Amino acid sequence: MSAGGGTKAIVAALAANAGIAVAKFAGFLVTGSSSMLAESVHSLADTSNQGLLLLGQKTSQRRATREHPFGFGRERYFYSFIVALMLFTLGSAFALYEGIHKVIEPEPLDAPIVAVLILVVAIALEGYSFLTAVGESRKIKGGASWWRFIRQAKEPELPVVLLEDSGALIGLVFALLGVGLSVLTGDPVWDGIGTVLIGVLLGIIAVILIVEMKSLLIGEGATDTDLATIVDELSAGKVERVIHIRTQYLGPDELLVAAKLALVPGLDTAQVAEAIDDAEARVRAKLPVASLIYLEPDLDRALA
Repeated sequence: MSAGGGTKAIVAALAANAGIAVAKFAGFLVTGSSSMLAESVHSLADTSNQGLLLLGQKTSQRRATREHPFGFGRERYFYSFIVALMLFTLGSAFALYEGIHKVIEPEPLDAPIVAVLILVVAIALEGYSFLTAVGESRKIKGGASWWRFIRQAKEPELPVVLLEDSGALIGLVFALLGVGLSVLTGDPVWDGIGTVLIGVLLGIIAVILIVEMKSLLIGEGATDTDLATIVDELSAGKVERVIHIRTQYLGPDELLVAAKLALVPGLDTAQVAEAIDDAEARVRAKLPVASLIYLEPDLDRALA
């Protein structure tokens, strides 16, 4: 993924969510709708989340230091993990609390038409943000399904924005249904039910993100396809076989490759060095993200 693509999606989401949050809070003050309040807090949390994603992109670009010799690429994973936690606490937990309270003690809505108009505008703005994220994601997901893209993407920003925006759009529909049914039936309990549904939805999305970001933060290896490519490129030239290999993403744009190689017999020191250099060059040519490669020539004891 190009950093520019991720940044474009984040900025679009940031602008949309900031405007939506202001409008929703104004709508809540006018109507007293718990769905509007839950959606207001949700949009405020999303706005903060986009800021954290941008911060992660910025801080991850720092140069490596003696204390952090492999750099700071994983900061993008760290801030994405914080985003998932905020979505759970500020989004899901608050919506569930507010929704259950309004179901137990329903309160009539004031000027519900204002809430409906604001929600319709919010759907349009969130739709713009969502379509931007979808457009940027299509550039890199290839033929993979959307679910596989979210599960396997090493770049955290686009999956986060995609899930946030899709959750926001569905949540807005829940809020619209809650307000609409409250008006149509005259029973404000529907507003509380809509708020509870928003909380459940955000909780599900937050848990998915927490699981995925935790996996990336701990350290994931290359995908099966990329690993096969690496092994194929290493097993060429004067390399007979890859004896042992380990890979790990140090950040979205930096893959560490460490391997032991069995070389053809009878090579002198200069030829061994040349074989190792050629193997590294082949891997980088096919997989530029493999920027750190450590190869060790060894005896193929399986044939001994």
